[in-house]
Amino acid sequence: MSVFIDTSAFIAVLNANDHFHPPAKDTWRDLLQQGAHLTCNNYILVETFALLGHRFGLEAVRLFQTEVLPIVEVSWVDEALHNRAISAMLAANRRHLSLVDCTSFETMRHLGIYRAFTFDRHFSELGFEVIPTLNVS
Repeated sequence: MSVFIDTSAFIAVLNANDHFHPPAKDTWRDLLQQGAHLTCNNYILVETFALLGHRFGLEAVRLFQTEVLPIVEVSWVDEALHNRAISAMLAANRRHLSLVDCTSFETMRHLGIYRAFTFDRHFSELGFEVIPTLNVS
């Protein structure tokens, strides 16, 4: 089973004070026990590193880099995928749909991944299966 991991999931797994920490922790454990193929893209990494550094400091970034990333495959966004994501974002004409979201959707389509570990409702709105199954916002 292949699963794309969104920034919201990484943050919820790592932050015990996050509202979604309990289901995130359970989902993370389940994915690891199932031997799921975990993937994100480099735009997710940029966003996650920035949020971790800003909210928790460099030690949190270091922990993420050394303890989490070794078990996650990173798909690198190239110019063509970046341009498709920009086109999708502009065509959607939605204020809260980010370039990082759109690169995630394009990466998932490109890799044939249809399941996302996320707490961002945009993934389900675009037809991806979201885990855990909660009302996400």
